[in-house]
Amino acid sequence: MPKTLTFALVHFTVAFSVAYLLSGDLLVGGLIALVEPMVNTVAYFFHEKAWNKFGGKLDKTGLAV
Repeated sequence: MPKTLTFALVHFTVAFSVAYLLSGDLLVGGLIALVEPMVNTVAYFFHEKAWNKFGGKLDKTGLAV
């Protein structure tokens, strides 16, 4: 659990920093840093579903067969 928490902190810090540097706005940086991990979590869920359905159908080079 500590590794997960430290990764979440790193993720938040990077998301905030990039959003703030691009926008110059603390509020925008904070909102993006909070929303982006939630959206990414949902995207990861669907990625896993797709991977489980299609990921096993790759040849030795990693290309779809």
